[in-house]
Formats: sequence, structure tokens, C-alpha cells
Amino acid sequence: MNSLEQVTPAQQTRVLGMSTVAFTVCFAVWTIFSIIGVQIKKDLGLNDTEFGLLVGTPILTGSLIRLLLGVWTDQYGGRIMFVLVMLSAALATWLLTFAYDYPTFLLAALGVGIAGGSFAVGIAYVSKWYPKERQGTALGIFGAGNVGAAVTKFLAPMIMVAFGWEMVAQVWAAGLVVMAIVFWFTTDDDPDLAERRRRGVKPEPLSAMIKPLANAQVWRFSVYYFFVFGAFVALALWLPRYYVGVYGLDIVTAGMLGAAYSLPGSLFRILGGTLSDRYGARRVMYWTFIGAAITTFFLSYPATRYIVAGINGPIEFEIAIGFLPFTMLTFVLGFFMSLGKAAVYKHIPIYYPNRVGAVGGIVGLVGGLGGFVLPIAFGALNDLIGVWTSCFMLLFVIVTISLIWMHLAIREMEKSAHPGLRQPRDFPELEATQIAAGKSEPKLAARVLGVAPAGEH
Repeated sequence: MNSLEQVTPAQQTRVLGMSTVAFTVCFAVWTIFSIIGVQIKKDLGLNDTEFGLLVGTPILTGSLIRLLLGVWTDQYGGRIMFVLVMLSAALATWLLTFAYDYPTFLLAALGVGIAGGSFAVGIAYVSKWYPKERQGTALGIFGAGNVGAAVTKFLAPMIMVAFGWEMVAQVWAAGLVVMAIVFWFTTDDDPDLAERRRRGVKPEPLSAMIKPLANAQVWRFSVYYFFVFGAFVALALWLPRYYVGVYGLDIVTAGMLGAAYSLPGSLFRILGGTLSDRYGARRVMYWTFIGAAITTFFLSYPATRYIVAGINGPIEFEIAIGFLPFTMLTFVLGFFMSLGKAAVYKHIPIYYPNRVGAVGGIVGLVGGLGGFVLPIAFGALNDLIGVWTSCFMLLFVIVTISLIWMHLAIREMEKSAHPGLRQPRDFPELEATQIAAGKSEPKLAARVLGVAPAGEH
């Protein structure tokens, strides 16, 4: 932490604030197809699977480049990398307006996805400005830039209805250019980079940067993030389509309601970081997975009509999630996902303080792939099964598996750290009987019977 000795609170606040705003702009661009994709779907006559691929393609690019961008940020600094990402994404977003058929739209969407790589850059950049005990809160505030998805859902539908989807792409591209210029002139190089330059130390090679990726723990964190972030992005992209298809809403209203999911689901990430600093990231992850499992279970239940053989004849009734309960449940789901997003990244600077870019990059990569794969899976399930709630069925399976894996991994870690936990505990009376018969160690017998072993007081 020597590099932080010369850092002032004003610098920390400025860097965190500008990084959060920049990430918000990038995230708004990254999810642009959640709105303009609905109109493009109509124009091109796409089915749900093709639509899922279109809205998920930017997520693919933004995910795959996160590892490399994270490593480059550790090597060359987050300030320059953030600016380069925004300018590259701006160019691709502007060129999107020249697409004319499905393949060219997919190609353009790959370029737009560069904006999503900003997350890996920002995580590595921001974490270097704060001590460990404050990194959870700082990264939670930065991660609240996910609110960019809500910005797109609020503003893009109105612009698209008034001027066409092309204008949305042009305005969003211009916003990136302006943000890149402002960011460059209002931020500084991170203290680690400044210290390396002062001492003339060269950046570490790529092989050293990616060495932690051999740890199974890194990939476990990645699976957690696949749900808490990947599913969040997937739903941010999918919900407008869901509202239009299930409840028959127009695109403007559907976009507003999609923002009602994205907005709190982003802002509560700050709370997740604060709670992780105060109570521990592991406990917050338990809250996340248990709450999300319960919520997705209810959301998974399809509208069902029952016919019961009553005394006076058949009795018919229907069970379905109404519009208002559905909106409230998605709000709750977004809340728990936001807590989990912050908790996952609280782990990384603690376990890998000098490899935040590389480890954060691979975790973000896998999580972002969830945002690419899941919309396609949602569309495919609609086409194959024909049940709208099938998307939530899939999410329920994913979160349940994640919860079980996390719990088993934690129990194994505890047993490795405390071998005594491996001793049988289910039948203490039986243990005592065996001990009395001379089948167990004296010290274990004393512990079970609640007396001090011989020679200990």
C-alpha cells in the first residue's frame, strides 16, 4: 500500500466518480440492442432465436476481450485503456447505422460490444486507488454503472419512436466520444503505474499476469458471476421483449419497465459492496443465491389452467403471475443479483491484489458470456418449448447449482483449515459409547463428554 501514501481523498473521489460515469455510458451502449433490436427484429422478420443472437452478440465481444483488457490495464494503466475502449466502441456504434441485413447487423454488433470491456478496465483501475478495507464499497459504486442499461431503456425508445433507431446509435456514439475526452482530462494515472514509472520498472509479462488463472477458485468465482452478472445482463436485454410478448405492451412502456428492473438492480450494487466490507463477501453470496433461487422459482411457474372434478361438476381456475407481481419479482431478483455482483468482486482484490486485472478479467469474461449465451437460450427455449417462463426455469437451475457448489466448496475449505470438523458429529452419544469402549482417542473422548483431558486444565 506504499503507492497509496500520496493519494488524496479528492483524487479518489474524482477517479471513482469519473470511472463510474464512463462505465455508465459504456454500459448504455453495450445494451443498445435491447431497444433498437426490437425494431430491427420487425424490419428483418427475425424469430426469437435470431433475435436472442443479435442482442447477445455485443455481450460476446465485451466478454471475450475482458481478460486481455484487464491484463493490459495492469500493465499499462486504466486511464489510457478506458479512453481507447470508449473511442473504439464509438466508431463501431456509428458504423452500426450502415448495416443492411442480418449478417451485417451481427458484424456491427461485435464492434459495439467493445464497450462492455470497459468493466475489466475500470475494476482494475479503481481498485488501485483504495485500500483493501474500502475496495468493496468503491467497486460497488463503480459497478453501479450497470445503470446504463436503464438509461438506454428510458431514453432510447423515445428517440427511436421520434427519429428512428439509427439516431439512437448516432447519439450513443457521440456520447462515448465526449465521455472519452472528459475522462482523459479529469483523471490521473493510477498510483501503482506512477510508482513503476518513477522506479523505471517494466510491466510484467503476460505469462506472469495470467498465472492465477490455474486456480480452481478463480473459475468458481467465474461461475458465480455467470449468474449474478450474466443473467442480469441477459434479462436486461430480454425483458422488453418479454413484456411485449406476454403482456402486449408497446416498446416504450416495455422499455420503461425493463428500466425498472435495471435501475435498482444496478444501484443496489453499492449496497452489496458496503455489506461485503462490513459482513463479508461470503455471507452476502449466500443471501444472493438463496434469495435468487426463491425468486426464480416463483417466476418459473407458467400460466396454468386447472379443471377440478367438483361435486356439482367441473371447476375451472387459472394460476398465473399477473403484471404487477411479475414486475415486483423481477425487481427483487435484480436486487439480489446486485448484491452478488459486488460480493464476487470483493473477493478478487483480497485474494489476488496484484492480479486484479487478469483475475477480474476472466471472471468478467465468463460472467459476460452469460449475457451472450442466455438470451440465445431464452429465445431457443421459447421456440422449442413454447412457454414464456422457460427463461426463468433455466435461471432457477443455474442459481441452484451455484448455491450447492458454493456451499460444498466452503465446507471443504473449512474442513481443510480445521481438520477437527471432519470428525463425526451426528451421534455424540454413540461417539461417547465408542470412546468408553476404547475405540477412540482419549482427548476426543474428553471433548465429547465435556471434561478436560488428563494433563490439561
